[in-house]
Amino acid sequence: MDDDDVSARKGSFRKFLEHLSGAGKAIGVLTSGGDAQGMNAAVRAVVRMGIYVGAKVYFIYEGYQGMVDGGSNIVEANWESVSSILQVGGTIIGSARCKAFRTREGRLKAAGNLVQRGITNLCVIGGDGSLTGANIFRKEWSGLLKELAENGDIDREEVQKHAYLNVVGMVGSIDNDFCGTDMTIGTDSALHRIIEVVDAIMTTAQSHQRTFVLEVMGRHCGYLALVSALACGADWVFLPESPPEEGWQENMCIKLSENRARKKRLNIIIVAEGAIDTQNKPITSEQIKELVVTQLGYDTRVTILGHVQRGGTPSAFDRILASRMGVEAVVALLQATPETPACVVSLSGNQAVRLPLLECVQMTQDVQKAMDERRFKDAVRLRGRSFESNLNTYKRLAIKMPDDRIPKSNCNVAVINVGAPAAGMNAAVRSAVRVGISEGHKMFAIYDGFEGFAKGQIKEIGWADVGGWTGQGGSILGTKRTLPGKSLEAIAEQMRTHSINALLIIGGFEAFEGSVLLAQARDSHQEFCVPICTVPATISNNVPGSDISMGSDTGLNVLVETCDRIKQSASGTKRRVFIIETMGGYCGYLANMGALAAGADAAYIFEEPFDIRDLQANVEHLTEKMKTTIQRGLVLRNESCSEHYTTDFIYHLYSEEGKGVFDCRKNVLGHMQQGGAPSPFDRNFGTKISARAMQWLSTKLKEAQGKGKRFVTDDSICVLGISKRNLLFQPVAQLKKETDFEHRIPKEQWWLKLRPLMKILAKYKASYEVSDPGQLEHVHHRGHEEPAAI
Repeated sequence: MDDDDVSARKGSFRKFLEHLSGAGKAIGVLTSGGDAQGMNAAVRAVVRMGIYVGAKVYFIYEGYQGMVDGGSNIVEANWESVSSILQVGGTIIGSARCKAFRTREGRLKAAGNLVQRGITNLCVIGGDGSLTGANIFRKEWSGLLKELAENGDIDREEVQKHAYLNVVGMVGSIDNDFCGTDMTIGTDSALHRIIEVVDAIMTTAQSHQRTFVLEVMGRHCGYLALVSALACGADWVFLPESPPEEGWQENMCIKLSENRARKKRLNIIIVAEGAIDTQNKPITSEQIKELVVTQLGYDTRVTILGHVQRGGTPSAFDRILASRMGVEAVVALLQATPETPACVVSLSGNQAVRLPLLECVQMTQDVQKAMDERRFKDAVRLRGRSFESNLNTYKRLAIKMPDDRIPKSNCNVAVINVGAPAAGMNAAVRSAVRVGISEGHKMFAIYDGFEGFAKGQIKEIGWADVGGWTGQGGSILGTKRTLPGKSLEAIAEQMRTHSINALLIIGGFEAFEGSVLLAQARDSHQEFCVPICTVPATISNNVPGSDISMGSDTGLNVLVETCDRIKQSASGTKRRVFIIETMGGYCGYLANMGALAAGADAAYIFEEPFDIRDLQANVEHLTEKMKTTIQRGLVLRNESCSEHYTTDFIYHLYSEEGKGVFDCRKNVLGHMQQGGAPSPFDRNFGTKISARAMQWLSTKLKEAQGKGKRFVTDDSICVLGISKRNLLFQPVAQLKKETDFEHRIPKEQWWLKLRPLMKILAKYKASYEVSDPGQLEHVHHRGHEEPAAI
């Protein structure tokens, strides 16, 4: 790497927020309504970003109740107040329902308590009720201050000085029931709890040939039920937004008995607690159990998960989401003017966006109205593209149409896994096989990657063959890192022998490289002139053409859980620093995002070159921290970040320099990051992205039907991945130009923009790039041609 590369990479972090000073400003942060995992990560980000920009930040304990009661419920926070809370579920500042705040008298008291401390910026983390309350408060603010002045509770100068209140919301809700954001804080963690239970139930149910009815939370929203059904391949799901059609009882029993006839040893039925029929009458889990027992005589059990779903430690996704949202909320507060409406910081695809609070609340209420009026198609549409996409994919994968009703395409489509194993690969293969069969194709599985392809390890694979694959880790088809280069002739022969008309490649950087080689070989081997789609699957997240690869979320969760345990192991001992080496090749995604999610003090990555002076500065920084009440330090190192500054070198350096202040331990995590059951995100993502890839291949094949068309254009061999807000098919010919093949990474990586966040939250001076300052977007619906990114 030359000096220009180094300076360019370092230069990308040098935009500073000079115009965003928080000096003289005070921010109040509260959590309200039901608790959700990840709320603490959001509180931590607000406090630390607020302090970083020079503002005073106050905890408001017990939600709006604490704001009304005042006194010791409103306390200034410091840097250490939010230390070691990232991994804690619930909310350390408490949450409460508050009747008093619903009255003007209560809001008058609250306004008085805030003005006393100069708080005119409010960050509210809660559901739509909490955020609506904040907006009413904001609108009444000037009137409340005038009344307080008239009553003699505050001076006239105070009215002028604190003339307007800024409000920014973050949605903390495990139900994901708020319109305008793809994911709310806490949803992913709740899915982790549900899937842990489903995986445990599946083993016992299989032993006894049982049917399990599982009731999950969601009084008004079926998101948890829907995504957990998708992630575990449930036989049937009941949602408030999409009630089953008349006669569902008979249809469900037929479906269950058909699955048993296919030698499926268990049936899983998932019910949202707010499930209803088309007449808006409740459908309960007990009702469903009675039906199955009476009609089919199956041994049936009901499990109601209840508040288990709210509990436990937050997932890596929720910690990163909440940290991003918290920082964005502080920036939004500092950029707000008296004319800025109250806004909500949301997630669209992979981007943080700001939306007007009222528009989001209005659309959320419109969903309920549509359900009350039995306009269920409208309710699903209003829930947003992510919900709609999940529902359509579930229906397609759960219910097999009779063979005689599927028009045959006379096309053979093959699926192959390439590269290192990644969690979610099996869910992706299941999805591809079932969508392919429903499109009328014959589906073939290729075993052991390109090596197996060349040897003819190819078999036809059916609908039932992939049952129960979603929760399996690794790759059932087998996968190898071998590239097709030396075997092109043999692979072309196998394509010809099996008359393969399209190819789906699921894998890591080798899968991308393999598709590049197949594209280049089209001139000499016409067998490769077929539609080819690559879906990224690798824990390293280093495939060009996608912000996120399936498997990386599972790898990140393993890393973060391990960091939590390692940090916990030091409690009660003297001050200790842990040096942890992560996988990822030359890609620093795991190390950087793991550091953000685990609250690390530093993360060394290849993409940001460092030298001995940087290491020395980090040690000094950590030594200063350890002289306060902070007792544990965490340093992450990407395995290939530096040839000379090895994990051993860094460990010895920190040990030597920290003598007398802290001692050191080191861990190399290795292949454990690849293993284990896939996370709910990876199961869902793998399922949806693979279904989308198969639809694309089918469209290409339909275009060529009867024309004997050969596919030779660049747009017939693509990578499908998330790019900012959308799923995009990008030709490998184009992505080749954007790839650093020597280091097996894309030349530009989106997550590097989040690197300053990790540094800021670890108390380093870092420049944070603000995009589109102060720009509010509007809530809008996307057409069906724009599928959900997540």
